[in-house]
Amino acid sequence: MKKLILSLFLLTLSTTASFSAEPITGTWKTIDDETGEAKSLVRIYEYQGQYYGRVVKLFKDPERTAKGIKGSPKINGLDIIWNMHDAGEKFTGGEILDPKKGKIYTCEIWKDKDGTLIVRGKFGPFGRNQTWQPEPPIKAEPKILTPSIPEEE
Repeated sequence: MKKLILSLFLLTLSTTASFSAEPITGTWKTIDDETGEAKSLVRIYEYQGQYYGRVVKLFKDPERTAKGIKGSPKINGLDIIWNMHDAGEKFTGGEILDPKKGKIYTCEIWKDKDGTLIVRGKFGPFGRNQTWQPEPPIKAEPKILTPSIPEEE
């Protein structure tokens, strides 16, 4: 009987682990899908079981502000991804901000076989993908982040 219970427990544990998406936490270099240029570094972090993404470095014009967002915050230091959760093969259920346009879209994120991150912003059935590249963390980054979700004006 003990062997049966142990076997069922191990089977459940291995089945649960196989349904988790590849981890996405870390620092990522964002690549503009239209120009192919590197735009920023985004740190994806976990907070209370959900995943968030914060711009930690903007390559061009680091003082630029987010259009259409309450308080016109600087893009540098702004959370642009929030409320994502592990849905098996992807992270879903959250939103992503396009700070250049001031628009918020639903979001899906998954890790590609080559180790890059595919970030998809969607509006209904339409959307577009960006490929983000892994980057070493910035030394000055705090270890623990608390989400700060922006609001549209």
